[in-house]
Amino acid sequence: MFDLTGMTALVTGASGGIGSAIAQALAAQGARLAVSGSNADKLNAFRDSLGGDHVALPCNLGDAAAGDALVPSAVEALGQLDILVNNAGVTRDNLIMRMKDEEWMDVIRINLEANFRLARAAAKPMMKARFGRIISITSVVGATGNPGQANYAASKAGVTGMTKALA
Repeated sequence: MFDLTGMTALVTGASGGIGSAIAQALAAQGARLAVSGSNADKLNAFRDSLGGDHVALPCNLGDAAAGDALVPSAVEALGQLDILVNNAGVTRDNLIMRMKDEEWMDVIRINLEANFRLARAAAKPMMKARFGRIISITSVVGATGNPGQANYAASKAGVTGMTKALA
């Protein structure tokens, strides 16, 4: 267990299972959070359940402009950004011969492109502060593949490669 008192974190996909567990763990260790997700009602209820002085920043990461505004909104709300947890993700499973272009693009846009955009935006204030952590949540499917998940596997493999390059 770490003492994160005085630290701030933005957690994407915070209203889902993995994201909410990450946010709860960070809050329990004293971090002040900006939680983000696409369902505003669910996100606000989750934020309220955390107690404390956390903020909810609903965001559709499939919209590039909305995604680009998320990190600056978190910095404004929190005063600084110490930790970015890139957790948000979607699946649009289908066999490759039936997969529509939009199913491919939705997954790549949200799982990979938004991850890149958020990391790029977070790197600026973190470099200025000379401190920061960017954590990318991926999946074993990015290394192993999975029938019907070519788009998801490609996006998660891309996140792994990008994160290694950033490190």
